Amino acid sequence: MLRKQNLLILAVMVFLVACASSPKKEAAVARKLPFYVSADFTPYWIEKDDRTYDSIHQIPPFQFANQKGDTITEKTVAGKIYVANFFFTSCPGICKRLTTNLKLVQDSFPNEKELLLLSHSVTPEMDDQAKLQQYAMAFGVKGNRWHLLTGNREAVYTLARQAYFADEDLGMQKNSNDFLHTENMLLIDKHRRIRGVYKGTSVAEVNNLIADIRVLKMEE
Repeated sequence: MLRKQNLLILAVMVFLVACASSPKKEAAVARKLPFYVSADFTPYWIEKDDRTYDSIHQIPPFQFANQKGDTITEKTVAGKIYVANFFFTSCPGICKRLTTNLKLVQDSFPNEKELLLLSHSVTPEMDDQAKLQQYAMAFGVKGNRWHLLTGNREAVYTLARQAYFADEDLGMQKNSNDFLHTENMLLIDKHRRIRGVYKGTSVAEVNNLIADIRVLKMEE
């Protein structure tokens, strides 16, 4: 009789644990991130069997140099999730907050080899390798996972505006002579598609970014 009671208690405990844990697990698995395909950042939830899935907006090939002088291209991020943003080393205020908050992302995934951070200088003619390296040391940037990028100004601005939709003044025709300014951080999946947009000066939104990286890791 005692044995039956013990078995009954054990069965009830297993049931309660399953009920308590499974909804959270199912919610985590079920949650998916949207895709962003235009400068107005309207979110779209597109399934793999949708006929538009293969034509989702994708970041095109690129080539820049990082703070170590290494060449960084689309091949560097192949098969990896990454976060992109734009800054310049002489920026007195906002860029420092952006970089400090982006370090929260770096430090939240200390051993994650499939996550990279790409920070593009919007004054590449002034931000050479030496300045980027100095900036990296000042902010605790880990060079194997966080690349501070410089290169051709027109290439940076074209990629920023046409691929990342990274400018505060939407709908205005601009060229590389018009200064680029944005506080956005963009979450990019393993296929170079935009999956999240966050105000990088907000710790709350950066925490949302960190949470969404974990969701995207499960999806991929």
